Amino acid sequence: MEITALDYIIFFLFVGGVALFGCSFYFRSRKGAAAFTAAEGSLPTWVVGMSIFATFVSSISFLGLPGDAFKGNWNPFVFSLSIPIATWLAALVFIPLYRSVNSVSAYHYLELRLGYWARCYVAICYLLTQLARVGSILLLLALPLNTMFGWDIQTIIIGTGIATLIYTLLGGIAAVIWTDAIQGIILIVGAVACALILTFTMPEGPGQLFEIAMAHDKFSLGSFGISLTEQTFWVVLIYGLFVNMQNYGIDQNYVQRYMTTPSTAAAVKSTLFGGLLYVPVSLIFVYIGTALFAYYQASPDLLPAGTASDKVFPWFIVHGLPTGLTGLVIASLFSAGMSTIATSINSSATIVLTDFVNHGKEKTDEKKNMRVLYVTSFAVGA
Repeated sequence: MEITALDYIIFFLFVGGVALFGCSFYFRSRKGAAAFTAAEGSLPTWVVGMSIFATFVSSISFLGLPGDAFKGNWNPFVFSLSIPIATWLAALVFIPLYRSVNSVSAYHYLELRLGYWARCYVAICYLLTQLARVGSILLLLALPLNTMFGWDIQTIIIGTGIATLIYTLLGGIAAVIWTDAIQGIILIVGAVACALILTFTMPEGPGQLFEIAMAHDKFSLGSFGISLTEQTFWVVLIYGLFVNMQNYGIDQNYVQRYMTTPSTAAAVKSTLFGGLLYVPVSLIFVYIGTALFAYYQASPDLLPAGTASDKVFPWFIVHGLPTGLTGLVIASLFSAGMSTIATSINSSATIVLTDFVNHGKEKTDEKKNMRVLYVTSFAVGA
């Protein structure tokens, strides 16, 4: 099957709808810097949890995990198994710590312990990382869409960037988190739909999928050996533990969300919900990769020879899904990228205001604060 007018309609309705919904938070975010950067601590627990989940998932995860599982096995899923441990540590240590400091900046605590030089240094590193991250996410989002639609890569990057920047700029963190929640739901629906279709469209039924996968050792989590020079189960688990502790412990994208809930208990619940939700969803993604392998092993004529592993899922989205569902899944892919970009833009503006412009000031001008947040958001987006 090919992309139809219905798929385009669903896709553009989703992107336009998300942008308009995000813009609707303009009157809430313009109340002041506290509203723009922390939503005055008023957001529902489940919404913040979905936002944390969406922060985990980018367009890299959406296409990368199925691609890795198609090419290899379920070893990449081991990374997700470390999340419950890191989430528990966040609930026990990081969230109470940051809530007690009562600063929307993740790096205020560094100043308390080491001095302003440490806060300034890490804040600059964070800003540079976000600039690079936004660029790479946009490019990695544009490449598969270029393959699927034939659209110009620069046009995709500029169009996606502008749409995301508009609602992030107008709606602040409330818009970012609420749209994250919607995008996260669409992403899960799209992934589950793909997994079910792959499972139940095998020529000889679902059993054939598992027979082919088991024959090629596709469900393996990797070697359990103690080698430190190979991508074993233990190496990926330890790597995942440290990366996720970094996310929960020092990443502004996560710490800022701790401050958007009404209480520490709500922040803990949202973090546990968002982090633990990623585990089964990432399992679905690696299952999709394995299912794609079995699907095209059973019907090799449906996949062009020499198709790279990371392009198999985009090919299936365009040629293997029913009309309408293709548009939904492409919207899911878009949602993963837009969520990451919006988060980076808002968090970068927050850091510029709190760690540099307003540092050391007891009283600040709200009009000036909002001007700084708007200008910085626009600059990062541009």
